[in-house]
Amino acid sequence: MQTNNNSADRLGYRPIGELLLKFSIPAISGMLLNGLYNAVDRIFVSRGVGELALTGLSIVLPLMTVSMAFAMLFGVGCANMISMRLGQQRRNDAENALQHGFWLLLISSIVLALIEFPLIDWLLVLLGAQPGSDAMDYARSYYRIILAGQPFMMVGFGLSHSTRAQGFPVVSMVGMFIGAGLNMILDPIFIYGLRWGVEGAAIATIISQAASAFWMLTFCLGKRAVIRLRPFAIKADWRVAFAVMNFGCSQFLLQFAMSSVQFLINSSMQWYGAAALGVMDGGDIALASMNIIGTFNMIFLMPIFGINQGAQPVLGFNYGARKFARVRKAYLGAVSAATLICIAGFIWAEFFPESIVMIFAPRGSETLLSFTPRAFRIAEPLIFLAGFQIVSTNMFVVTGRPKVSIVLSLMRQCIAIVPAILIFGKIWGLLGVVAAMPFADAVSTILTAFMIVREMKKLKRGAAEQAAV
Repeated sequence: MQTNNNSADRLGYRPIGELLLKFSIPAISGMLLNGLYNAVDRIFVSRGVGELALTGLSIVLPLMTVSMAFAMLFGVGCANMISMRLGQQRRNDAENALQHGFWLLLISSIVLALIEFPLIDWLLVLLGAQPGSDAMDYARSYYRIILAGQPFMMVGFGLSHSTRAQGFPVVSMVGMFIGAGLNMILDPIFIYGLRWGVEGAAIATIISQAASAFWMLTFCLGKRAVIRLRPFAIKADWRVAFAVMNFGCSQFLLQFAMSSVQFLINSSMQWYGAAALGVMDGGDIALASMNIIGTFNMIFLMPIFGINQGAQPVLGFNYGARKFARVRKAYLGAVSAATLICIAGFIWAEFFPESIVMIFAPRGSETLLSFTPRAFRIAEPLIFLAGFQIVSTNMFVVTGRPKVSIVLSLMRQCIAIVPAILIFGKIWGLLGVVAAMPFADAVSTILTAFMIVREMKKLKRGAAEQAAV
């Protein structure tokens, strides 16, 4: 048992650089693979079925983002609460948070699936699908299967975060490796070998998510964990449930806002696409282009989320233990690493976008191949700021001020970008919708920089006061 305690306690005394590497590298590896296996679905579907199938996956993306929002509400919220409670030496409270987080994840995943399944066609039309179109058929076939496996995704995702918060980043990484590796193996078998098309991609995804969830459950139920999952020993308490949601509400609102923006982008692509691109299916082609850009961003942002996840237990534990100098050092290290990765993404997107398009659609239509690189250069000039924005936003969650984090998250994903899409689209059409993205990046980064400078000064003063005692 002492060994298990040390797994969490080392967060308070080991060198910050060592901890960030130890926790971030497994998280980066796992998140990168997680992003890759989502991207692999789209690459295989685009190459094996066609660009309209890729459009179908774009249509359901807002619905999948809603599911991820609830997974983050309960999963990330539970992990943040566990880190802080362990730092405060409140182990029983940390274990109680884990029990509540598990049931919140499981119940919400089932409720969401039961609500969405009978409404699939209505939801797809609402999201911009043309009734009776091939893209809508692909979207329906794919999402029905994804809904059936939704509990695996949400429970596995949530427990992965909780495991990392206890000081076991490698266990979380292995779970992601299992899911990603299995999906990469099954995708070509189901799509090409068995010719199951988009249904094959969806089946491969839920099998992979089930395997990953089983791995995480096995660990959390076992004796190695610092705090063990005892699902049937829970003493339900709404105060604990609300506390979990309070810790996760920033990420929840961020994801939920992303879903709303994806819906607006989908609708705008359909609205302006035909006129701007000069072809009958211009809306579907524009939507496929945005899917390629979004998938590229997802791949490059996954390592940033990994750095964020790796830093989270270090930040949360040390803030709970009132070791402010270590909190500040961990934050600056995480931001630096995240920014370096984002600079690499900026260089690729701005200078070599054609190579990205060829990965997804080497046999795409002439319209797709000409429009997508242009859209990349308009959408991505400020992508190098994304790492600073993501890590800084999470900083306010682990320091117990989720409301600040919520405002900063919503600024990029909703408050700034929604009016920009509406106004820029009206003025410049399709390219105006694309240009709304860097505008929102600029506005949100300025606000985040203002807030984080104040936060760093507070931490510096706190560290100086402790040193003077």
